[in-house]
Amino acid sequence: MGLSKTNRRLRIRRRIRKISAGTETRPRLSVFRSNKEIYAQLIDDVNGKTLAAASSRDKDIDAKGTKTEVANAVGKAIAEKAKNAGVETVAFDRGGNLYHGRVKSLAEGAREAGLKF
Repeated sequence: MGLSKTNRRLRIRRRIRKISAGTETRPRLSVFRSNKEIYAQLIDDVNGKTLAAASSRDKDIDAKGTKTEVANAVGKAIAEKAKNAGVETVAFDRGGNLYHGRVKSLAEGAREAGLKF
């Protein structure tokens, strides 16, 4: 019997986290996807601080449309907050999720708004 979906995702997440760590100049863009919402954080792992965060629950993000469209808006919002924090390049951490659908849409939204990864 194989792994459950959750355990598979956690195993992939640990494997990604072993190699990707964020610094102050190149923080980690961590993505968390729940069934309903999507969250993104810029994390400096060296100092253990979150530099910026955006989610589909934020008031300034228009949560209308499909989940994929909302994820794109969250990507643009995190890119704007990153620019305000003086960050241009990030290490993308998909959190064990496949680079597909909402996670891909968030990444593309962040790239459109000028974030490099």
